[in-house]
Amino acid sequence: MSALRFPDLPPSEPQGCDLLTQERSKITFGVHDLSTFLYGELYLERQERLLPLLENEPAFNKANRYFKGRTERIAGALRKDHALVKLSQKHKWTPEEFMQAEALIDEAGPFGLHRGMFMPTLASQSTDEQVEKFLKPALRYEIIGCYAQTELGHGSNVQGIETTATYIPETDEFEIHTPYLTASKWWIGGLGKAANHAVVMARLKTAGKDYGPHAFVVPIRSMEDHTLLPGVMAGDIGPKFGYNTTDNGCMWFDHYRVPRISLLAKHSSIKPGSGEYVKPPNDKLSYGTMVLVRASLVGAARQGMAKAVTIATRYSAIRRQFVDKDSPKTLGSQVIETPVLDYSMQQYRLFPIIASAYACFFTSKEMMRLYYLNMKNMASGDFSMLADVHASSSGLKSLTTTMAAAAIEECRRACGGHGFSSFSGLPLMLQDYVPNVTWEGDNYMITQQTGRYLFKSFRDLVAKRASGKFNASLINSPTLAYLNTYLDNPGLKCPATSAAQFHNPEIQLAAYGHRAAHIVADIVHALDVEKRTWNSMLVEIYNASVAHCQFILVQNFILGIRGEMAQPDGVAVVELGPQAKEALTDLSDLFALHMIHKQPGEFLTSGYVDAKQVSLIGKAVMDVMENKIRPNAIGFVDAFAFPDFLLNSALGRYDGKVYETYTEMATHEPLNQTEVMEGYEKYIKPFTNPHGKKGNTMQARL
Repeated sequence: MSALRFPDLPPSEPQGCDLLTQERSKITFGVHDLSTFLYGELYLERQERLLPLLENEPAFNKANRYFKGRTERIAGALRKDHALVKLSQKHKWTPEEFMQAEALIDEAGPFGLHRGMFMPTLASQSTDEQVEKFLKPALRYEIIGCYAQTELGHGSNVQGIETTATYIPETDEFEIHTPYLTASKWWIGGLGKAANHAVVMARLKTAGKDYGPHAFVVPIRSMEDHTLLPGVMAGDIGPKFGYNTTDNGCMWFDHYRVPRISLLAKHSSIKPGSGEYVKPPNDKLSYGTMVLVRASLVGAARQGMAKAVTIATRYSAIRRQFVDKDSPKTLGSQVIETPVLDYSMQQYRLFPIIASAYACFFTSKEMMRLYYLNMKNMASGDFSMLADVHASSSGLKSLTTTMAAAAIEECRRACGGHGFSSFSGLPLMLQDYVPNVTWEGDNYMITQQTGRYLFKSFRDLVAKRASGKFNASLINSPTLAYLNTYLDNPGLKCPATSAAQFHNPEIQLAAYGHRAAHIVADIVHALDVEKRTWNSMLVEIYNASVAHCQFILVQNFILGIRGEMAQPDGVAVVELGPQAKEALTDLSDLFALHMIHKQPGEFLTSGYVDAKQVSLIGKAVMDVMENKIRPNAIGFVDAFAFPDFLLNSALGRYDGKVYETYTEMATHEPLNQTEVMEGYEKYIKPFTNPHGKKGNTMQARL
């Protein structure tokens, strides 16, 4: 029993549940209808079915999550991963059910990279023989793997990794070796303690030639007792800023031999005996896993933003500060302090994050559609989409994960002092999300890949237009469309003369397209005419990627609301009701206009808008927030359909019982299980009661 007890008193009136009830009475659309549009009825039904199973499994209990140290958390996460696999096997879950359950538990673990990188790599790069030998046992968890690419000295520069895999023709083996300290594998999730196999990225060397990084399936621990195999040294890299439920590990090899079948050979291979290298039909075939992960990170960014802003928005509707003398807030006939959510500054902080989460929803769907379509095309020898999908996934990974990390921290700050408490759910959420901005390509580095694609597209377009054989009606790429529009009229001006006209989506798209094309044109001129070095242009290149990807986000948001986005084969367009469509259009307006208002510089220098129009955009932003989005704010976050089990937040509870839950959670703090702290006798008493006096003679000194 806790030594800390609170009086059996309610919070002061009005109660949080009453405030949220009032908020929900103002919503102009059907919340369930919007949730169904976002996820589909099957997803929502699945969540309702899975929740009781998860809530009643002790391994998934979140009550003590915020009190544990790293060793306890790793042990708990391993128990959780084991229970999740066993539960999925017992109930014969589909992959969709497993992923949904894992998302609801919402805790990284030692098996995460087995599912997230190890098996997808095997699935995309294995021969039929390797599927039988490696993938099928991995699916049954008979082998547990990780993905060992990053090294102590090389991360984003995959081509620079130093681990070698030298073919030995006499024994038909590869010798995996770590030639330098910097070649040690580092940061590898699941490697520290859990994995017994690894997909190791190493430089393939044969017949005296280096063919660069290739993927090898390498056993690293004994299948009998889990000890490291001779020639392998591995362990955990230690505590981190976040993600401390995952055993990120390090590893090095000492002339370690593996059979030739270890080389994943669906696309490239070695001929036995001769060591002749058989190159892939396209050197970018192995990009599949990377594109998949980067595309999926757009969806993860949406999830991160949506969870954080759900907590912050609900709490801001309940938290009251001061009475607004100009417009006093009432509940019934009672004048009450103003809910923080009514303050325009709080709206300016939170409402664009709600809009961003919805924007990322539409683009994440589109990126996954493009990924699967591209994989289907590549399987039949058509690589025409690869460059665009790779460039977009790189830029969007950078932009959306940067947005999400900043959004989670903004939501934490928007909750005031209580946002600093772990019980808000936000500090741990931030800690565990932040790695997204670095893994799968540093967010500043990978934008160069997007830039190269944009500059090549621009040069090719200019050349085609100059050839006299160009037909604009054949353009089927949004990128080429906005570049071509810019080349038609580089001096295009925005026609809007009032704040209301900026709610026109065509004006919004024109602003984003013109600005992106202007940046691209300036960079190409600097590189090709002024002969600027690539390194000297890196800031501009990053800005070009951001501008391009913001255009994609804005366009997909608009098309998604209209029902004009392309759908995967066999998937019907889900229609939005008129009220929900109007409400989402308000969010789309805010998303597009807020970014211009917050960072107008590039829009001004592109020449499309002027300073007066930026001022009008500011008025449009404040108007849509106060009059359109404010009444629906709770509805928008409720539509994300996050159960309390997932959020694990005192501040973000659906029922509004913030203060009751917050104080109850404090009673579970381990320090509060005793009234007198450990160490009192040794470290405090010698100062405060050195002579050991007893009775009433020692009173608190006030």
